Amino acid sequence: MPADWFYPFPPLIEGTVLKRYKRFFVDIELETGEVIIAHCPNTGPMTGVYHIGGRALVSYNPDPKRKLAYTWELAEVRDTVPTWAGVNTALPNRVVKSLLEAKQIPELGDYTAIRPEVRYGSDGKSRIDFVISGGDAAPVTYVEVKNTTWAKGTLALFPDTVTTRGQKHLRELAALIPPTQAAMLYFINRGDCTDFSPGDEADPTYGLLLREAMGKGVKVLPCRFEVTPDGLRYLGLANLRLD
Repeated sequence: MPADWFYPFPPLIEGTVLKRYKRFFVDIELETGEVIIAHCPNTGPMTGVYHIGGRALVSYNPDPKRKLAYTWELAEVRDTVPTWAGVNTALPNRVVKSLLEAKQIPELGDYTAIRPEVRYGSDGKSRIDFVISGGDAAPVTYVEVKNTTWAKGTLALFPDTVTTRGQKHLRELAALIPPTQAAMLYFINRGDCTDFSPGDEADPTYGLLLREAMGKGVKVLPCRFEVTPDGLRYLGLANLRLD
């Protein structure tokens, strides 16, 4: 079990979701009654997370270099009890980097070096999120991170739509073994899920490739996080369900 570990958010402002459009924009009515246009840092369908009239939390950064001062960070979901889920898909890699630096994922073994965004793959055009290496005879490990917020009850699922890019990543990870090791880390960006499964209903090919990759030695690490307006707390691994 990992030690208590916390990643803080900046101050967040509450509002109500009015409309998401052009993938990157969302209209949100703040508690003051002001309607703002916030950046939506999630280009996917946001299955089960995007709800008109749902509660939202946004961050505010008035930097004049930014096109939009507000960013949609959290959305309230109600698959079980009311729960905050992460919207910002740029955040998981930052959080995982901090987790790796703190060595809070013992399933990845020992390492002394962490390299982000390393080119790999047969065509050299893909980038792996992290490569960890070093330690006492420890092999090099390639780590891919996938954010997931789709859930059915307490079961987290990935993906929520067909992902040819995700399929490619699985093939490339499996091809690394041996001589290196590979891990697929699913960032469960909501605290109400205790189990994880591939989203076979949304992308059966992805589910098949994930099972094949596991058979070749790819580690699957479904990492749970408690999400609150204050920040993220790592809860350890979810139960992996492949039935």
